This record gives sequence, C-alpha cells and structure tokens, in this order.
Amino acid sequence: MKQAALAAVLAGVALAGPGLRPAQAATLKATLIAPQDDARLERSRVQRAYLGHPTGPAADGLAVAMEEGRFELDAAGHEIALTTSEAASLEAAKAAAQAAEKAGAAVLITDLPADWTLAVADAVKLPVLNVGAADDRLRQQDCRARLYHLLPSERMRADALAQLLVSRKWSKLLLLTGTTPADQQRALTVQASLKRYGLQVVASKPFKLSADPRERDLANPLLLTGGATYDAVWVVDSDGEFARNMPYRTVLPRPVVGDGGLVAVGWHAQFERYGAPQVARRFAKAHQRPMTAQDWASWMAGKALIALATAQPAGTKAPTAAAWTQTLPKLSLDGSKGTPLSFRAWDGQLRQTLLLTDGQGVIAQAPIEGLLHPSNVLDTLGADAPEKLCKVAR
Repeated sequence: MKQAALAAVLAGVALAGPGLRPAQAATLKATLIAPQDDARLERSRVQRAYLGHPTGPAADGLAVAMEEGRFELDAAGHEIALTTSEAASLEAAKAAAQAAEKAGAAVLITDLPADWTLAVADAVKLPVLNVGAADDRLRQQDCRARLYHLLPSERMRADALAQLLVSRKWSKLLLLTGTTPADQQRALTVQASLKRYGLQVVASKPFKLSADPRERDLANPLLLTGGATYDAVWVVDSDGEFARNMPYRTVLPRPVVGDGGLVAVGWHAQFERYGAPQVARRFAKAHQRPMTAQDWASWMAGKALIALATAQPAGTKAPTAAAWTQTLPKLSLDGSKGTPLSFRAWDGQLRQTLLLTDGQGVIAQAPIEGLLHPSNVLDTLGADAPEKLCKVAR
C-alpha cells in the first residue's frame, strides 16, 4: 500500500462517526520508517515470491491492523495517528527518526536493514518496533534497551527446523551454504541450532550461482549432493534463487530444508487454525496478495499500538514514550497462532510459534509438540535467557 492509501485508512480510524468517539479523544502518534525504492520489493523478486521474503510494504499489515482495531479505539476513546517516512540511506533514516520524535511521535516502527535500525534506535529516546530485520545481533550483542522485534530472528527460524528434524529422527545433514557474507553469518546461526539439538553435519559444501562457465559445478545439485550419506539437505541461501531449485534434485531422495523445500516462517497464508484464515482473508481482500511473515510482523506492530491505546482509560492523555517503554514488556498479544504472545525481557524479541511450510501448506508448527522448557516452551526458539549476550536493562 502506498503512503497515501495508508493515510486514507488511518484517516478513517481517526474520523469515525461523532456518535462513536468522545469529543476529547487522546491521540497516540507513531511513525513507520521504511526504505525508499526497497530492493526487496523489486518486481521480479515479488513475482517469484521466495518463501521467507516480503512481497509488499510493511504499511499493508499496519493498515489491516488499524482497520481491525477501529471499534476498540472508538470504545476506548483514543486515536492512533500513524505516518510513514521513507529513507534512502542510513543517515536519512536517522534524520527521519529524529524528525518524528520532534513532531511528537511516541513510538517508531522500522522496516529497515540492521545497521539502519540501530542508527534509528540510537538517534531517539523512543521505543522502536522492528518489523524488517531478522539479524540475531540486534537481539544479542547489538541490542538496545528500547528496541523490540516482531519479526522472528534467524536463530528462531533455525531452531524451528532443527526441532522438526529431531522429531523425525533426520539427524545427519548435508549443509550447503552460499558465498555471500550474509550466508556465511547465517550458516553460523544454523550450526548453533544444530549443536543445540544434537544434529550432525556430515558434509558442508559451498554453492555459487554464476554465469562463469568455470564455476558451473558450484551450482550443480547432483555434484553438490553426491559423495555423502545424509538424512536431509539444509540450504543457506539469503537470496533464495538457488534454494528454491534444490528439492527433488538431490542425489539421494532426501528432504530439503532451510531457505528452500521446507522453510520456517512467522506466517503463511495457508495456516488454517486459530482464526488465521480470517486474518489471511482480510489481508488478501485489502491488498490482493497473500499475507507473508513480514506482513504478519507489521500487523502485530499495529496490534501492539492498539493494545497500548485501548489499555488507557477513556479521556486520559495519550501514552508517552516513557509509558510505552514501561508497558511494552507487559503486553500479552493475540497473533492468531493459538497462544498469547509477549516480549522477552532479555532481548526484546516477541515470543511466537513458527510455521514450517513448503509453500503449498503448513506442514507443522514449532515448538514441536512434546518439547519441554522450565518456564515457557516458546523460549526454545531463539536465544534463551542463559544464552543472552544482550547487556542492557529493560
């Protein structure tokens, strides 16, 4: 949804009939900061619809949440004024955040790369809801006290797949990793998950998509998957083009997981439980496309805004940034995933179930049934409290 369209939807929230809204409605101001000319939404990439990748702007999910929360906001006597700012660089994102804070915003929502997200969090004293960056370092060594994450981390996604592999007794893995820095970093995350769940890498090989004839063997599925005995092939491919072509092309008849074949995501439009079909239908009707994990994250950011606003008694002042900071960790949110969702105290990550999908339907949910945890089974996905590297206090 373009900025003007989002503004129209939000205007509908703010301008609900006079008989429904108190005259002195309090306004909660928020700003979404998104990339200008987002490379993730380049036309050919959107048409390919890689699993785990966005196919539309974060504003779409927010708009659906705002529409759904219209009645609650009316009843509580509050409004949400949500604006969108586009940034072409890290410095532009930082400037947009500072401008939003000066204009009275109480919270920021970011759909930005990791470094840009950190720049925004460091530039203001406002809570920041991250809906675009899955990097684990934002939850670990580069965490910030007022930075919260709606999108599941890479570690959470890797843990979800590792749990399924353990439950199926597919313990021996062939690991194929791309040559980009992002792939190399994500491969380390995968290996941490494999170690956590006692899975074994029997062979690890690099792949590379290249037009150079001398490198064609680095993209040959038969050559890459030969010479080893394994129960499954795990592909680490941040781009997505290589991974999507791996299923059914391995030497041994084995499942493919990771960034192709079976993929762990925060949401899939074919999830058929806990009210999810109704959410997916509302989104598809509003935006003429299936709802993705990134859309779900921005939808949850909107739900968080509504939860805070409606928690205030009618006629009271709108929450301040300080009130947000105190209230966010206490929120219990309904994400249509079958369990209440809350933010972890040690890294600001939203606890949530993950969906394992092949693109046609949802094969399983993680945490896998039967898995145990001392306090909250959702904390088996991602860095648990004893593993935390985040040193800030929330």
